[in-house]
Amino acid sequence: MALTLADVEKIAKLSRLNLSDAEAAQTLSELNGIFELVEKMQSVNTDGVEPMAHPHEIALRLREDAVTETNERDRYQAVAPLVENGMYLVPKVIE
Repeated sequence: MALTLADVEKIAKLSRLNLSDAEAAQTLSELNGIFELVEKMQSVNTDGVEPMAHPHEIALRLREDAVTETNERDRYQAVAPLVENGMYLVPKVIE
């Protein structure tokens, strides 16, 4: 998929960008380069390749799951206009 200068100008108009002719030409070149890279990547045979969450086989360092803060809910809700069963009540804004 290759874009034309008219496509770039339309995208710029929709994005409310004011591009000079030189900027539009440079943007066209950069976008077409991105599309070429995507096409190359899509042509790679990935059959049998297991999807990865991370490129390195490392385990995340985990911290101990311990409570470090005290429960201040009652103090915070004491100044709220409306509270019920630990929930803040707000006016309905959508019918």
